[in-house]
Amino acid sequence: MRRLAFFFVLLFALPAFSQTKHPFTFEDMMKLKRVGEPVPSPDGKWVLFSAVDVDLAANKKTPHIWIVPLNSVGTGGSPVQAERVLIPDQDGDRPRWAPDGKRFAFISNKEGGSQVWIADFEGAAGSVSAVHKLTSIATEAGGELWSPDGKNILFTSDVYPECDAAPGDNAMGQEASCNAKRLNEANTSKVKALIFDRLLYRHWNAYEEGKRTHLFVVCVASTCGCGSGGGIGSNSGPVKPQSSSSPASCSIALDLTPGDYDSPVFSLGGQDGYAFSPDGQEICYTSNHDKVEATSTNNDLWIVPVNAGTGDSPAQVLAKTKNITTDNPASDSTPLYSPDGKYIAYRAQQRPGYESDRFRLMLYDRKTGEKKDLTEGFDHWVGTFVWTPDSRTIAFSAEHEGHALIYTLDIERARSSRRALVSGFNDDLAVMPSGKMLLFTRMSIAAPTEIYASDAAGAGCPAMSGNVDAGKESCSLNRDRAVTQINDSLLSQVAMTKIESFSFTGAHGDEVEGFLIKPPNFDASKKYPVKFLIHGGPQGAWGDDWSYRWNPELFAANGYVVIMINFHGSTGYGQKFIDAINGDWGGAPFEDLMKGLDYAEKTYPFIDKNRECALGASYGGYMANWILGHTDRFKCIVSHDGDFNNESAWGTTEELWFNEWEFHGTPYTNRELYRKWSPHLFATNFKTPTLVIHGQLDYRLDVSEGFQLFTTLQRLGVPSKMLYFPDEGHWVLKPQNSQLWYKTVNDWVDQWTKK
Repeated sequence: MRRLAFFFVLLFALPAFSQTKHPFTFEDMMKLKRVGEPVPSPDGKWVLFSAVDVDLAANKKTPHIWIVPLNSVGTGGSPVQAERVLIPDQDGDRPRWAPDGKRFAFISNKEGGSQVWIADFEGAAGSVSAVHKLTSIATEAGGELWSPDGKNILFTSDVYPECDAAPGDNAMGQEASCNAKRLNEANTSKVKALIFDRLLYRHWNAYEEGKRTHLFVVCVASTCGCGSGGGIGSNSGPVKPQSSSSPASCSIALDLTPGDYDSPVFSLGGQDGYAFSPDGQEICYTSNHDKVEATSTNNDLWIVPVNAGTGDSPAQVLAKTKNITTDNPASDSTPLYSPDGKYIAYRAQQRPGYESDRFRLMLYDRKTGEKKDLTEGFDHWVGTFVWTPDSRTIAFSAEHEGHALIYTLDIERARSSRRALVSGFNDDLAVMPSGKMLLFTRMSIAAPTEIYASDAAGAGCPAMSGNVDAGKESCSLNRDRAVTQINDSLLSQVAMTKIESFSFTGAHGDEVEGFLIKPPNFDASKKYPVKFLIHGGPQGAWGDDWSYRWNPELFAANGYVVIMINFHGSTGYGQKFIDAINGDWGGAPFEDLMKGLDYAEKTYPFIDKNRECALGASYGGYMANWILGHTDRFKCIVSHDGDFNNESAWGTTEELWFNEWEFHGTPYTNRELYRKWSPHLFATNFKTPTLVIHGQLDYRLDVSEGFQLFTTLQRLGVPSKMLYFPDEGHWVLKPQNSQLWYKTVNDWVDQWTKK
């Protein structure tokens, strides 16, 4: 069935543009504050969050800790301008409340290097009275998490596994000293050579350099003597995390995950891969112990007592560690204990080696070991999720046709109780201590992330499969209200346009969805050139969401119609639709893209089909390269970080599971399929002027792919240019690099479509 009309209501869309508004500019985008996840206080009165400021002139991004009172929501759902910076003289990220609400932890680089800091909080005034650094670990600290009993803090650090502590009274002191020594040797050595003896020696944008991510726990209870100042990371003192049976010093943090494994595993964002039990005595974390990590998605959930390893060897610590998902050879991740301690909820996939299998919401019974799929029959990916305080209900986000709705379910009657509760594009769920209100982040095509609130209960819309069930169109979703409006002032001066949806019959006779953005001050009597955007993934999607790297509003702002197609392989339309791209990279997706553009040209008379440019990154870059050899309909092409030669891309990438799943093996076992869909073999057809973009630090799709494409274009005499970033990876993240990226891309498109 088609989505309900309210899915396309945009909070910031206006029917007409005032003369005082101007088209969106790159400088406007850099002035926007980038709001992080909401963190409600234990008493339910305050919400902490981080917001990143971009200094374009200084070419840097700086996060700060902000606070907003929850009573800031005014009448009619309109927020009162109440959010404010809480620690203005210090950078800060990832705030986490202590259970008593009198302190919170955060991550800061104030004194060089990422470390955990503690802020003392005055609840009546909503102010910070003092801050102090908690950790001083040479290998830096991140991802901090306060234990529910308030006694310990968990954090991550990238350490050398050969420094794992030996048994003894000062074991952790020796480990800290060893890591500091190894790090100093690496930083000061004139020889920068590395020796590899296994795969996954580099990942995304960095070489592993022999280090592993480990989880450390440190006592912060008053009995440790750490509550008011001393830093963690010195080389003296015994190590025992605080528990009900073992009070001790906190001079050194305890490594709970020794060994030559990443614990937790690498993540591009989203929910934590680790969690404390409600009593604070156990943690559950994600780790992959398969021999060849480069071909494995077999992340498992492991549990370990918080006091494990006190005076023990790494082998003894591991002996106290238990794998609770050995029965699943695919990915298990993002554990979260129920408040009553009976269960662990987590996300799981079923097909080994397939990173785009459906993410299910699972329930593990800690007493019996029984596991249950709470989303059986639910045909969408589960995103972030949260327990309600009564341990009966879980709320979660999931993509649905260009949006990310909030759903809820009762764990006892999961299938029959599933319902869509909140519309929009939502993520980063949190629940208030009362259990009556949900907090979450929301974005749209016309506005970046802000924090919103909604009732945690409501009739909602039945959604057993993930879609709003047929015949229930009269159901109503919850009203939501803004908690922050940190970017409203700037956005009120900018002319944004709303997203419009259309659908057509694509490959395999399936319905395919597309989106269109009109330029500001649109005049239907005029003809407009087109920027045809192709998303990456390929298991990704366009939708009513915000992007700083590929922003449709910014692309439209200088007089273009922007068209985006969610071709076969896109998320949000069911797993069968996603799986359709496997082994068919240049087939159904290319057909969908061409048919979608054909439909738009016939349906919208203001489109000038003789002035169109195709732009894509990652898989979108691959498809731009494929288009280059299969049609001459475009005036220009922009190929960013695209796969040009499937065989060489396999040999230079790091996450081999991706290529080997998509092309059903290696180039040595299934060369025919690699070559069938390889753009480089169609180079004799290349005619379209092409801008090539690639970053030296892109290890997902090596820079050699961009060089091969540019060399080929130049040798063929095709008008071409290459934008090369020596200091960027798969994404262009530095502010001034981003500025150059947008200017170069827009100038290239203007050159070929506005003649």
